[in-house]
Amino acid sequence: MELLEGKTALVTGGGRGLGEALCRRLSNEGCNITVTDLAHEKARSVADSLPRSLGLKCDVTDYAQCVEAVEATIERFGKLDILVANAGILLSGAISEMDALDWKKVIEVNLLGSFHVMKACAPYFIKKKSGCIIQINSKSGKKGSYKNSAYASSKFGGIGLVQSLALELAPYGVRVNAICPGNLMNSPLWREGENCLVNQYARNRGLTVEQTLAQYLAQIPMGRSCEYDDVANVMVFLASDLSSYVTGQAINVTGGYEMR
Repeated sequence: MELLEGKTALVTGGGRGLGEALCRRLSNEGCNITVTDLAHEKARSVADSLPRSLGLKCDVTDYAQCVEAVEATIERFGKLDILVANAGILLSGAISEMDALDWKKVIEVNLLGSFHVMKACAPYFIKKKSGCIIQINSKSGKKGSYKNSAYASSKFGGIGLVQSLALELAPYGVRVNAICPGNLMNSPLWREGENCLVNQYARNRGLTVEQTLAQYLAQIPMGRSCEYDDVANVMVFLASDLSSYVTGQAINVTGGYEMR
């Protein structure tokens, strides 16, 4: 039997990349899924490829859209059990070069966006006295990131949000945790497009792409990239009854990176 059989999950940023992989894993574990994304067509495409799924447009910087996504999920599936707050962006650069509006945009999507969708779910979870909130955070939520202050700040703040809401919601049987993945070096986020992460980081360091990848890999004791399945395995644990006594945690999935 699947660990999450019959549960309903809402995933933000589920239309591509890691978010899509998490949606597919939740579906494989028996969940009804609401796939949300800023890009409606991508959310709908993922949802159309899964059983028991709904695809919606949701800009997490707009609280009203988050409320609408929660309400649509409950209307469609009769309940909501799991929130995976995955939507996020990364814009890097030196403090002397980064535009303040870009810095603010990262905070608004990554931190305020997490707050919005968690706030949208909280009244329902409190009323039914159960629920699971999982924020997809980052290793950069625990350790400063070179020429990446906006992203690291948003992720440090995200862990504070998770721990604070875990304290606030524990009396209602609601658990709140974060997953802190390492570098997803084989993902489209890292590898595809002119402004992919490896290109951004190479420019920041004055290195070639190959040198940048080698430098990051050398920092990982287990000697490999973080993969989508590594993150999904921990998500399933946190979403299931196996973690019924776990809340307020930010679990590293980094191959030991943070020890270096």
